[in-house]
Amino acid sequence: MKNKMYMAIDQYGNTFHGLKNPRKDLMEKIGVKHASKMYVDDLTGKTFHIGYIIGGHWLTVYEVVPMQKVA
Repeated sequence: MKNKMYMAIDQYGNTFHGLKNPRKDLMEKIGVKHASKMYVDDLTGKTFHIGYIIGGHWLTVYEVVPMQKVA
């Protein structure tokens, strides 16, 4: 199995690609040493970790997967 890859989008629409370890890589790219987890609640009352708050950026992290469909 291949390593997972991630990307992140901040509240301004800036994108960060090629993240192998999202928290660590984003802190390095932004140039800070602290990150807080960012959560969201859905309509059923469940809470999900969706990204990080790093140096004034509210970053939503996505797993990048290939678009593969059976022909």
